[in-house]
Amino acid sequence: MSGEPEDDLITEQERKQLLAALHTRLFWVGKEIPYNCDIRGKICNLHNIVWELLQKERLDEEDRKLINKCILYIDEKAKEDELELSTGQLTREEADRLFDETAGLMRTLMNLRDIEEGKSKEKERQFHETYSRERVAEARRWLNLLRDTGELK
Repeated sequence: MSGEPEDDLITEQERKQLLAALHTRLFWVGKEIPYNCDIRGKICNLHNIVWELLQKERLDEEDRKLINKCILYIDEKAKEDELELSTGQLTREEADRLFDETAGLMRTLMNLRDIEEGKSKEKERQFHETYSRERVAEARRWLNLLRDTGELK
């Protein structure tokens, strides 16, 4: 950050756009849960933590404690990152990296809260139902197309 030419630093307008993007409704679309993230001096693989919790049929007390601890620490880290994004002298590359990390942390928070509240299993069930319905509808459209073109009799 130090020694960077002033032209390479993000402008206030770019900073405002990045911060506003973090608070839009679908900011997390396309953002991955971080694999490696430094939280309180410890490298955490948040992606694996979320994945392992999603695979469990039921959460026990230890899982709930882990979720609450993760939520607390990740929220703290996301706020630190957002503060750095709003006040730090950052190059465009640094700002983009920080934005992606912050968005990934915020997505992780959403996923952990959904897991804790039991919403993730319901969302998964709804997704599979919708996916199955859409596959059947797509197959019917193909059959109708083939009939209409005379390829299928």
